[in-house]
Amino acid sequence: MLRRVIVWVGSLLVIAALGFWAWRYRQSHQPPPVTYETTPMARRHVVGRITATGTLLATVTVTVGSQVSGRIAKLMADYNSPVKKGQLVAKIDPALFQAAVEQARANFGAAQATLKSAKAQAGLAAKQLEREQTLLKENLAAQQDVDTAQSNAEVTAAQVDVAAASVAQNQAQLHQAQTNLSYTDIISPIDGTVISRSVDVGQTVAASLQAPILFTIAEDLTKMQVNTNVSEGDVGRLEDDMPATFTVDAYPGEKFKGKISQIRNAATTVSNVVTYDAVIDVDNVDLRLRPGMTANATVTYADKRDVLAVPNAALRFKPPPEANATKPAGSASGAHRARDRDGGAGQGANGDGAGPAAAGAGGGGGGRGKGANDAKSVWILSGGTPVQVPVETGLSDGAYTEILNDTVKEGDAVIVDANVAGKDAASAAPTTTARRSPF
Repeated sequence: MLRRVIVWVGSLLVIAALGFWAWRYRQSHQPPPVTYETTPMARRHVVGRITATGTLLATVTVTVGSQVSGRIAKLMADYNSPVKKGQLVAKIDPALFQAAVEQARANFGAAQATLKSAKAQAGLAAKQLEREQTLLKENLAAQQDVDTAQSNAEVTAAQVDVAAASVAQNQAQLHQAQTNLSYTDIISPIDGTVISRSVDVGQTVAASLQAPILFTIAEDLTKMQVNTNVSEGDVGRLEDDMPATFTVDAYPGEKFKGKISQIRNAATTVSNVVTYDAVIDVDNVDLRLRPGMTANATVTYADKRDVLAVPNAALRFKPPPEANATKPAGSASGAHRARDRDGGAGQGANGDGAGPAAAGAGGGGGGRGKGANDAKSVWILSGGTPVQVPVETGLSDGAYTEILNDTVKEGDAVIVDANVAGKDAASAAPTTTARRSPF
């Protein structure tokens, strides 16, 4: 009797152990639960914008320099000083240049006197030659005396030419000295406002290699421009006269208006990034904007209202390996039939029939089709199963993207995220996904 009881108890323990082992095996091999976050397709206002950073500058800016070296004797303009064209804004000590003018004037006078003396000597030699020739005709002078007089006349005539050249040379030196003296007066070349001053009284400037900059003058601060750096991927969307807005840190929350006046062809390359300069003209009648401010510009290149749009997160979504995802059907009509059959979700066309593993480049999450824009894909939840639907995308505002074809309809629930066993799919899913068999 006791032996029978032991056998029964042992059998029950074996059965219980086998059952527990089977339960644990099933639990360990059962796919974790997957939950999906969806959002309904809806019609929205989609605005295409390009953002760029730039710097505010005056429309015309002139740097005023010095063409001669010397010590700054006076300054007649300072920061923010309004100036007129031809106005004296600085004075370089003219003492050395005045002395050079006086020296050049004295040399010029001496050269003129030398020229007069040479002309007198030439006149006397010409008269002597004439007398000797007359005496030769009367046989009262030797031929040698005539030849000597003729040689003296030619020499003195040449001396006149040398003296005349010396006069011209000294006259040029006098003009140069006077010009250098005039350069000690620093004159404003335009009407405008001084926005920068680089020297002080008593400072010596040297103009041996290049003209040192003394002032920077902006012609008209009521008309300014923003020079923005636009990436090469966005510059093709810009055109002249497009409206633009921008903000500056000095006035947070306030937008200033302008328009594109020029898109320059010269490219700027920094760290292998190519940008182009788009110039935005701005009215600054109240003079609130100042040169050098950093502007964050926005240009609207497209504006569409009441268009069917999908969140960009849906285009980037890829189902985790634990999901029983369905590959797209062979045609767009098949997508409509599947969606109508399953109550709002369906399958769509995808030119080469790629399954979920063939996630398309560019954030679409679908295979590369042969339609417009390579038919990116979204995933629609159908009876708890994600179904891939290829879509053709249009305008995007960074958060939502316009849908051009009819593979999805307003109200369809598109998947934007998934959780595997309570964890986000992005962290729960492996980095690679095995390709599913089409059979």
